Amino acid sequence: AFPVVAALLVPGSEVTIENVGLNPTRAGLFGLLRAMGANLRYINERTVGGEPVADIIARASLLEGIEPDPADAPSMIDEFPVAFVAAALAKGRSVFRGLEELRVKESDRITTMADGLRAIGARVEEIEDGLIVDGTGGEPLEGGATIGTKLVHRIAMSFAVAGLISYRPVTIDDMSPVATSFPTFESLMATLGAR
Repeated sequence: AFPVVAALLVPGSEVTIENVGLNPTRAGLFGLLRAMGANLRYINERTVGGEPVADIIARASLLEGIEPDPADAPSMIDEFPVAFVAAALAKGRSVFRGLEELRVKESDRITTMADGLRAIGARVEEIEDGLIVDGTGGEPLEGGATIGTKLVHRIAMSFAVAGLISYRPVTIDDMSPVATSFPTFESLMATLGAR
């Protein structure tokens, strides 16, 4: 999810990610991004162990705001933090509802994301069951803030992506939780050109 969104948002980028599981109960983010106008292609589609798998090519795209169906939330519940970052750079308004579950994870991910996005210049409004994001239309975010991630690895990675499309650096208070799910995140992103 994170290299895909980074490739979509950073001008001139193109990234191919191989062997991505596309089980529809877990791959909702990719459908959401496509609905936002992402230049996202599946190639080499196949079935492995009874599950759909493909390679994904993501190319820089100007995304459009979206109001996804709350019924689709379970298929991407863990990817909403990075989806909020994508929405912050999109053209127009995105309205995310039906995300009450994000308030009762390790921390309140909606408030944590809203506070962090505001700190780097995004226009967001927190609502009871989600977030309203008014995108920049592709203009970088201001950046220049330190983000408190509440030790949530997905929030840390989301703001690392946000830092790639900000005028000033974004500092993340603690990247160590990223080892929980993506221990090679920083080195992989660096090989793709991230600073």
